[in-house]
Amino acid sequence: MSGPQSASRGASWQAMDSGQLLLIAAAGMLAVAAIAQTATVGIVQVGDAVAFGSLVALGELLRITLPGNREAAPIAAGGALGYALLLTIGQQPARQSALQVVVITVGGMIVGALPHLAAGRPAKLAGMASRLVAVASAAFVFRPLAPKAFMQAHSHWWIALAVMALLVVLAWFVDALFSALIRAEELRAKFSVALWDELRVQLPLGAAVGASALLLAFSSEVMGLAAVWVFTGPLLVSQVAFRRYVGIRTTYLETVRALSRMTEVGGYVEGGHSRRVSRLAVAVGRELGMSEPDLDELEYAALMHDIGQLSLRDPIPGGATVLVSAGDQRRIAELGADVIRQAGVLDQVADIVRRQCDPARGSGEGPPVGSRIIRAANAFDDLVGNSADRDRAASALERLRLDTASEYDPGVVEALSKVVGRRSLSRA
Repeated sequence: MSGPQSASRGASWQAMDSGQLLLIAAAGMLAVAAIAQTATVGIVQVGDAVAFGSLVALGELLRITLPGNREAAPIAAGGALGYALLLTIGQQPARQSALQVVVITVGGMIVGALPHLAAGRPAKLAGMASRLVAVASAAFVFRPLAPKAFMQAHSHWWIALAVMALLVVLAWFVDALFSALIRAEELRAKFSVALWDELRVQLPLGAAVGASALLLAFSSEVMGLAAVWVFTGPLLVSQVAFRRYVGIRTTYLETVRALSRMTEVGGYVEGGHSRRVSRLAVAVGRELGMSEPDLDELEYAALMHDIGQLSLRDPIPGGATVLVSAGDQRRIAELGADVIRQAGVLDQVADIVRRQCDPARGSGEGPPVGSRIIRAANAFDDLVGNSADRDRAASALERLRLDTASEYDPGVVEALSKVVGRRSLSRA
């Protein structure tokens, strides 16, 4: 048993990018320093620390996966931020240091992650490290100001609220920043695009986390430790709603994938063609700097780009539409777009599929970039298929380059060339 487990752990570490390893190392050094300092001076207000640490542990246990395979623990983040911004518990001023906040957050994260490890799920160290650094950034700014903020909370409460709200935004931005850095390196996406996608995806949940942290910090003066559990309820409801949204989105994508396999089951295209074109198209889209919503539409369109072949009386040999006439290609695209449009919710995807056979150059503004990408990715896979032969891939790319004057977008072809080159190196 220990052999396979050790090999699995080694593989997971090797799969991490250098940015993730650097973030985990920085968070680890911060945790070690905090534990050493806290072991020297001891934990102040032990009951408060245990209550907030338990909340962080519960949040890590109930962490969720957001769109794009992003991992989040909103209850844990809200509890840790609330502890970092705490002014009073009952009538007792909160006296924990920033390093103690780090220790309690780390302890809660470890306890909450243990059941995941016991069940064989990954620990998600990069996500935990990102949340820890975000909470620490707010704690190191606010805890030295806490005595002054305590005085302001009684006379000018809005000043304390403004400072705390700014620190909540800071923590949210730090978390999104590190997540974007990791995601950009992991997916080979442009950092500016990755950061914008992170801010957009995390904004609704970040607002709920920040509001819960502020409610915890202010209500603890009146309600004491009871506020820790009372104000966890709204955040738990928000988390359930996000979990359902992700589940619906996952089911939606699986439905599209099932529809795309109809052409393979019916013998109209080679097995795996739609999925290969989809993966290749999404990789090219990232290379060109497309945003995540556009990539989602591109993925749907690429999966269903050949669904119009189901209307053909006689299948195309091998399903290679690149080998048939331009008129037949347009007819297949139109038939596929009509099928997709009948769903009533994929009009943009239908337009991408319909215009995938339009020449990249000519009069007018030309087809959408998604259509241009699918046209090139489909042609490449029609010519190469599942082959790993580099000479065959190079020959296909050269053929696409020769047709950039009238058929294929030269920018898309160059992006495709970079993606194929990276895949060839990874297979070597």
